[in-house]
Amino acid sequence: MAMAKTYEVRTHGCQMNVHDSERISGLLEQAGYTDFAALPETERSENPDLVVFNTCAVRENAANKLYGNLGHLRPTKDATPGMQIAVGGCLAQKDRATIVERAPWVDVVFGTHNVGSLPALLDRARHNAEAQVEILESLEVFPSTLPTRRDSAYSGWVSISVGCNNTCTFCIVPALRGKEKDRRPGEILAEVKALVAQGVVEITLLGQNVNTYGVEFGDRQAFSKLLRACGEIEGLERVRFTSPHPAAFTDDVIDAMAETPNVMPSLHMPLQSGSDKVLKDMRRSYRSKKFLGIIEKVREKMPDAAITTDIIVGFPGETEEDFQGTLDVVEASRFSSAFTFQYSIRPGTPAATMDDQIPKEVVQERFERLIELQERVSWAGNREQEGRTVEVLVAPSEGRKDAETHRMSGRARDNRLVHFAVPEGAERPRPGDMVTVDVTYGAPHHLVADSGLDGGTYSVRRTRGGDAWQALQDAAADGTPTGAAKPAVSLGMPSIGQPQMPVATAPACAAN
Repeated sequence: MAMAKTYEVRTHGCQMNVHDSERISGLLEQAGYTDFAALPETERSENPDLVVFNTCAVRENAANKLYGNLGHLRPTKDATPGMQIAVGGCLAQKDRATIVERAPWVDVVFGTHNVGSLPALLDRARHNAEAQVEILESLEVFPSTLPTRRDSAYSGWVSISVGCNNTCTFCIVPALRGKEKDRRPGEILAEVKALVAQGVVEITLLGQNVNTYGVEFGDRQAFSKLLRACGEIEGLERVRFTSPHPAAFTDDVIDAMAETPNVMPSLHMPLQSGSDKVLKDMRRSYRSKKFLGIIEKVREKMPDAAITTDIIVGFPGETEEDFQGTLDVVEASRFSSAFTFQYSIRPGTPAATMDDQIPKEVVQERFERLIELQERVSWAGNREQEGRTVEVLVAPSEGRKDAETHRMSGRARDNRLVHFAVPEGAERPRPGDMVTVDVTYGAPHHLVADSGLDGGTYSVRRTRGGDAWQALQDAAADGTPTGAAKPAVSLGMPSIGQPQMPVATAPACAAN
């Protein structure tokens, strides 16, 4: 019998892309492909039959990275008869046929709005012996209707919306993902319940701007109601979401977070700049005072919340005074960590043609100062965790040195990364289980919890998530790489539109 064709998906970019890659995997497996990484080495060829690049276009080096990877892959393709290469995601939506012009050995280019077309495009490219480029201008079918092959047995992504209605001058995402489209609340909750039934104990709600969820059906409190509704789902232990927008962040969401036990005390709140002038130029419809007010309210209701952010350095026209404004907000906000970026021109955005582009050496010097400040703030925040008892959701491995240090890793409720020691003779947790330990050291980028080695706190709570992870390992073929087994492909969920029935009314917000 002929061996099934194998595939590999290489993902770049945000959580939306990661979730899209799960759908790409589901589509390919339904079409008869097999995950290359999940096969024992004795049962797979040297290279996969198909490599799919799911790309990002937010940063300037995204294109360089893609074409560099395609160049490295060309000799492999030339030496592997029948091998195909596909490029999807935001960069594909943006560059379209340019990709095939620059890399004619690519077989398929597909966009953000037609992920479901990939298997047919691959077949067409193979039959016609020529590249297929298909880019749709708008979303026709919500991606959650597609089959999905999740990466994790115990944790899952759930899209509540796609697209964005904002017009930030530095951002190309609205042009590539389109206007915001919301799913029906009941359909989101149905997907969450289906995941929990499969053993998932943690879900992350995804959207380009989650707190404008409900704009299509006129409910300004739809997102907070959704969070509260997730709190009613038995067996769902952790709920996270990303990303909100400060301009639309309202008190009812803060109340829902604080009052719903399984909504985690972690928040990613993109700042971008601490200068009101730069925020105006960016078309970010909030100012530093409002941003700091949100942080203050979150900490008032959730004193131990960990808050992370995004910051852009060197936006056109940014003065030293403007940059100092950013440093001031970072100091005041006490972010647990920050994703920091040097501004880069993205063709097609208003900022690309603005006057007073900042010289590279100035941007670099400011960037280094910001990094130095945030490192100090992050480390101070992590040192404050020392002595605290934390509950860790165990991951397969999130530490490069776990094997050397004989530690395991996972995330605390506030999403801080924790490396913990397993005492000799003690129960060893599985990915998806919960471990309770005391923090013994706060490092700049993670926490160390070796309390169990000295007879201190160490306990394991086996969960349905751990059961689900173990079941996958037990069912995997001999020789399958540890942890490579993934849940079975799940069928797609319903589409977008006016909700047939609303989520139950949440209590009135007391702080509006």
